[in-house]
Amino acid sequence: MLRVTDDITIEDWELTEQFTRASGPGGQNVNKVSTAVELRFEAARSPGLSPAVKARLKRLAGRRWTSDGAIVIRAEETRSQARNRDIARARLAELIAAAARPPKRRIATRPTLASKRRRLEAKVHRGAVKSLRGKITGEE
Repeated sequence: MLRVTDDITIEDWELTEQFTRASGPGGQNVNKVSTAVELRFEAARSPGLSPAVKARLKRLAGRRWTSDGAIVIRAEETRSQARNRDIARARLAELIAAAARPPKRRIATRPTLASKRRRLEAKVHRGAVKSLRGKITGEE
């Protein structure tokens, strides 16, 4: 069982792990030991997540969200299979915790009078600069 927050826990049956050979350096070990972890969490079918959390999780996961509603996290930082497994689980917990926090509502504000004046003065100045770029007509 993976505890994300006080009210969100993920059961072991919702997670599947697959171990593969890691890319990169590792000496002779890299060709024979499967240390990289691919953690798959069936997020769309998870009973512990509310629909709002699932929607935010889908947006946060990005390309890690598969078409069938699962999140796939790959960890291959260390040479230890157990450590990579812990890293992948921690990343998943962090992602779900971020999705569990509701976004802050934006409070609508009005522009200040000074900012309106500055904007209009800048527009007048840019207009004057552009008007001076025209062709010169008249007496020379």
